[in-house]
Amino acid sequence: MNPLNTDKTYLVTGGAGFIGFHLSKSLLEQGARVVGFDNLNDYYDVRLKEDRLDILRGYENYTFVRGDLGDRESVFGLFGQYAPQVAVNLGAQAGVRYSIENPDAYIQSNIVGFFHILEACRRFPVEHLVYASSSSVYGGNDKIPFSTQDRVDEPVSLYAATKKSNELMAHAYSKLYHIPVTGLRFFTVYGPYGRPDMAYYKFTRQILAGEPIQIYNNGDMYRDFTYIDDIVRGVENILCNPPAENEKGVRYKLYNIGNNKPEKLLDYVETLEKCLGRKAVREFLPMQPGDVRRTYADVTDLMRDYDFKPDTTIEEGLTRFVAWYREYYKV
Repeated sequence: MNPLNTDKTYLVTGGAGFIGFHLSKSLLEQGARVVGFDNLNDYYDVRLKEDRLDILRGYENYTFVRGDLGDRESVFGLFGQYAPQVAVNLGAQAGVRYSIENPDAYIQSNIVGFFHILEACRRFPVEHLVYASSSSVYGGNDKIPFSTQDRVDEPVSLYAATKKSNELMAHAYSKLYHIPVTGLRFFTVYGPYGRPDMAYYKFTRQILAGEPIQIYNNGDMYRDFTYIDDIVRGVENILCNPPAENEKGVRYKLYNIGNNKPEKLLDYVETLEKCLGRKAVREFLPMQPGDVRRTYADVTDLMRDYDFKPDTTIEEGLTRFVAWYREYYKV
């Protein structure tokens, strides 16, 4: 496995987002050149995105370009000007429930936008394209743990459908144009500077405010919570190691990237309560449309190929998140 090459230029779309911020910061700390690209949309608090960018702009090897993946000329101009050797596409419209309310945003960003990324990688060849898929593609699969060999053709949300579409599009472009591509199905990533729409983040705000937290499926939910530092280490190991040709001559690979240890949501809430020193007021509700009961990543191949070792417990991860949250929001 090749080590991270800090002489390369890394493009990170969704650069002001949660994972994009942490990946960019880690690459910059190691001396790499990073170009961030983001439209800074208002799906959640733009101030949080700006604060992430303020930290990244403190590194001399960082360049930020504001633009939209749905704008073909912006994406092509980005690749043409900065000529990244490695492109990491983390830019997408996130959120399962929001996809039910605002489907247009998902088509423009996740389908049209990803098409522009693939076209740019064809016209301005890269050494490796790494892109974000999602555990949502598994839908309501009953077989656990979830394996990349499982069928994933019954999505339960438009968000999941767009991510599965990305996987098919990426494979086609890799086959047709010999682009080395690695797709990553992320499993419930959490940590400091996270996304405010995620349950752990909302629960923290609500518990501190004395508001009830909403727990779906009456608490019978399991998630493969994965701490951000584990995710970043895993992604970094992949960046300079594009896949070799498979038996069909395609340089394409797909992995799960998760903690490989699902936690019951109620246990996660109890751990969060201990970290906050407060009890939550719990409101139990039925399952929501587009949601799934359990996620569980089989990461055997990622461990084998890239020495992936997620080792942050939820106690450690939530303790760090709560410390950051209290400092950031002064609560």
